Amino acid sequence: MRIALIGSADFGKAALEAFMDRGDEIVAVFCPPDNPKSTKPEVLKEAAIARGLTPLQFASLKGSDASQAMIDSKADICVMAYVTQFVPQELVKLPRHGTIQYHPSLLPKYRGPSAINWAIALGEEKTGLTIFRPSDGLDEGAIILQKEVPIGPNDSLGKIYFEHLFPLGVLALLEAADLVVAEQHQEHIQDESLANYEGWFDSRAAQIHWTTHINQIYNLIRACNPAPGAWTQFGEQKVQIYDCHKHIAQTFSAVKGKVGEVTQITLHSFFVACQGGQIEVLKAKGAAGKVSGAELANELKLEVGQFFTL
Repeated sequence: MRIALIGSADFGKAALEAFMDRGDEIVAVFCPPDNPKSTKPEVLKEAAIARGLTPLQFASLKGSDASQAMIDSKADICVMAYVTQFVPQELVKLPRHGTIQYHPSLLPKYRGPSAINWAIALGEEKTGLTIFRPSDGLDEGAIILQKEVPIGPNDSLGKIYFEHLFPLGVLALLEAADLVVAEQHQEHIQDESLANYEGWFDSRAAQIHWTTHINQIYNLIRACNPAPGAWTQFGEQKVQIYDCHKHIAQTFSAVKGKVGEVTQITLHSFFVACQGGQIEVLKAKGAAGKVSGAELANELKLEVGQFFTL
């Protein structure tokens, strides 16, 4: 089939390569303009050039130049894979079989740009992916197919995305494209009564509040690993916590220390008290970059009885 691809980053690259490797013809690749502030080239752009294609980098996809490029491609279907630009309906409807888009949640739950972070942070036991028809509303279009992925009690953002939602998402785009072009798919309107939207999981959302329950803190750290990194403050130093264990106190009397207090320092880690137990910090980042918990404790000159900002 003739594929037009709109996307960016590693996921866009993987989708491009998957379609080409199985013999589909990529007739247009739309990716964002180069970022003058970044020294890193756009991954999808570089992948397209390496495959002998000429990437299309429009400042906006709303203009007639982008529409004309899509018309000229004579695409059977357009595939959207990690899209960072607004794509108007005038463009998505131009290919013969329209456009399909990937989203890393079980829509209509967790619409928005940080779907995986929020699902983990809020304690969900499963997530998934959706291939849907893009509309002018954010992640609101008709659903074509979905795949569920369990969230294990210790799974991080990195594990859920790179080991599950990334590879499954590429395969799901192939499957959905085949179904749509063969006109064997079904489309289901999203149930708005089940919908929720979550914004960017930014630095404010990633702040650790040691007065909250240990399960909430542990979920937050997992949801921010590897990005944006759950953070706390020790004096004037910002500290980001990545790998950790949670140690739940079995009784009230078994709770050690006060919330935010350093209760133990070992050869590999340090412990911070919170509601219901202690977080053991195994890997973190201070002024010197990512190090073990023990190395950070040495960098900060931590002592038992000192406190992180609540």
